[in-house]
Amino acid sequence: MDLKDIKTPSDIKQCSIDDLKKLSEEVRQFLIQELSKTGGHLGPNLGVVELTIALHHAFDSPKDKFIWDVGHQAYVHKMLTGRMEGFNTLRQYRGLCGFPKRSESEHDVWETGHSSTSLSAAMGMAIARDIRGEDHAVVPIIGDGALTGGMALEALNHIGHEQKNMIVILNDNEMSIAPNVGALHNVLGRLRSGQRYNYVKDEMEYLLKKVPAIGGRLASTAERLKDSMKYLVVPGMFFEELGFTYYGPIDGHSYEDLFRSIRYAKNTEGPIILHVITKKGKGYRPAESDKIGTWHGVGPYKIDSGESLKKSGSGPAWSKVISDSLMKIAKDDEEVVAITPAMTVGSKLEDFKKEFPDRLFDVGIAEQHATTVSGGLAAVGMKPFLSIYSTFLQRGFDQVVHDIARQNLPVTFGIDRAGLVGADGETHQGVFDISFLRHLPNMRIMMPKDATEAQNMVYTALSQKDGPMAIRYPRGNAKEAPKDVAFELVPIGSWEVLRKGQDSVILTFGTMLDLAMEAAEQLREDGLSVRVVNARFIKPLDEKMIHHIVKENIPILTIEEHALQGGFGSAVLEFIEQQDYLYPYVYRMGLPDYFVEHGSVGELLEETGLTVENVKKKIKQIVPLQKKRA
Repeated sequence: MDLKDIKTPSDIKQCSIDDLKKLSEEVRQFLIQELSKTGGHLGPNLGVVELTIALHHAFDSPKDKFIWDVGHQAYVHKMLTGRMEGFNTLRQYRGLCGFPKRSESEHDVWETGHSSTSLSAAMGMAIARDIRGEDHAVVPIIGDGALTGGMALEALNHIGHEQKNMIVILNDNEMSIAPNVGALHNVLGRLRSGQRYNYVKDEMEYLLKKVPAIGGRLASTAERLKDSMKYLVVPGMFFEELGFTYYGPIDGHSYEDLFRSIRYAKNTEGPIILHVITKKGKGYRPAESDKIGTWHGVGPYKIDSGESLKKSGSGPAWSKVISDSLMKIAKDDEEVVAITPAMTVGSKLEDFKKEFPDRLFDVGIAEQHATTVSGGLAAVGMKPFLSIYSTFLQRGFDQVVHDIARQNLPVTFGIDRAGLVGADGETHQGVFDISFLRHLPNMRIMMPKDATEAQNMVYTALSQKDGPMAIRYPRGNAKEAPKDVAFELVPIGSWEVLRKGQDSVILTFGTMLDLAMEAAEQLREDGLSVRVVNARFIKPLDEKMIHHIVKENIPILTIEEHALQGGFGSAVLEFIEQQDYLYPYVYRMGLPDYFVEHGSVGELLEETGLTVENVKKKIKQIVPLQKKRA
C-alpha cells in the first residue's frame, strides 16, 4: 500500500511489517519534502514515525483515545487520519494546525501546545470510561522532556493510586526542544541502558515454579524475590514504585519490538508505562545530528543541505538583545542569576550559560518551580532574571501572585514572545500577560521600543530592589542592534513623546509604535496633527502625562497587540475614572475576545484590525466627534 492510498487508520490494519517499513520511509520523505516549504516541527515527527504507525495499527482510533503531549509530534497522526492533502497549508493562515485540533478531526481528542498535560487529560478520560462502563483504551503519548513538568508527576501519582487501565507511551528521545536536564532525565538514562525488566521478571517467576521439590516454597515468596530483583535489574524503579507496570526499554523504530510490547501491555491490568526509545530527526541527516534543538521547529529549508530559507531580520533577535544585556550586567555583578524553564536555546541564553555556567539554571519544563526559585533567590538578596515565554508564564501565575508579588520580591521577568507569535497559533500567542499581571499589587510592566531601550530596561530592572518588574519583548528581530553606550536608567513610570501633535494622541508601546508613527504621518497629509507617545510603562502609567492630555481636551487612542480586556487601554480608562474626570474621549484598539489562530503576524494583525488604515479611520472618526462635543 502506498502512502497516497491511506485515508483512514483502518487502511493500514492489514499491512505486513515489511509494508509498514516501506510506509515509514514514504512518510519520512513526505515530511522532509513538505516541511521544507512550510516549516514546522520536523525533528520530533521524524522520530515518531514507526511509533505512530504502530499505534494506529494496534488500536482503533477514535474509539481508542490517543492523547499527544505538547502535540508538536502529531504530524504523522494527522497524515494517517485523512489530513495529508492539507500539509501544504500547515501552520499557514487558515490552514492545517501544527498541533492537534479537535475541530479538524474526530481523531484529535485533546488539544495542546504546552507540555505535560496528556496524563491528566488521559486520567479524566479513563475515569469517564469506567463510570460509563465503556471498553476502550486510553493511550497518552508523552516525551521524556514533558515528563519533567510538575503536572505530569502529579498525574502519575494519581493514576498509580487509582490503578486505572491506561497505556502510557513514554517517547524517550533524550531531548525536549533542547537536551533535557534533571534527576528524572538521569533515571531514564539508567533505564535506557538496562535490560527489558518485565520480560526477565516473568521468565524468572516461570522458572522458579518449575524447580523440583522447592518450587512451591519459592513460588510462595516469588513476589518478594521479584521485588528484590527489580531493584537489581532496573535502578530506581521509579515508575513501579508509583504503581505502574513498566515495560522497556523498547526500540521505537522496530515494529517487531513495538507490536510485541503493545500486545503485552494490552494483556496487563492497571496502568502501564511503555518506555520507547526513539531518535529525534531520524531519517534526515541534518536533523539527526542536531544536539541543541535547531531542528525541533524550523522554517523553510533546502532539503539537500538543510540550509534555512527563512529571511532573518536586519537586526538581532529580541531574545538575543535581552540575553546579551543580561550577560554584560552579570560580568560586573556576581549576584545576577538567570533562570529558564527549558528555554535556554529559545531565549538565546547559550552564551550566558558558557560565560556563567554556575549562574544559569535550566529547571526543565517546570514554570511554577522556576518562578518560586526566582523568588527564593530574590528573598536572600540575589538578582534573579526569569527568562520565560509569555504563554508559559501563565503556568506560574499562582507563584507570581503568592510567592513574588505578595512578598514584593525584586524578581525580573523577561517575558519573551510577548504579542502575536504567528505560526504556532493560539496556544502560543503571548497576548494575555498584561491582563494577568497588571492587576497585581507591586508589579511593574514595561516594553521597549527598540534594542537600546531594551538593554536599558534590563539594567533598570536589575538595579532596583523594590519589588518585581516585567519586561515584555516580541518574537522576531529588532530593527537594529543596541547602541554601544553605557547603560542608562529608565525612569520608572515615564513615557516619552515621539511625535508632536494637537488634534489627538496615540498611546502605544513596543511593536505597535511603528504602526502608530506611519498612521500619524499619513494623517498629516490629510491635515490632522497626531501626537504619538511611547507608553513604555504599562504599569505604572505616566500619570502626569495623562493629566496633561486630559487638560488639553484632545481624544486619546490606545493601541496594543494584546487582548483588550484588562489590557493597557483598560488601565488608562481606569485611571481617568479614578480621577473623577468626566472625559469621554478615550478609545481603544487591541485584540478581540477570541483565541487568535495561526498565520503570519501580518495576516493576524490584518484579521484583528490592527492596521495603519484602521488607525487612520479611527482617528478620523474621533477627532470630529470630540470637536462636535466640545
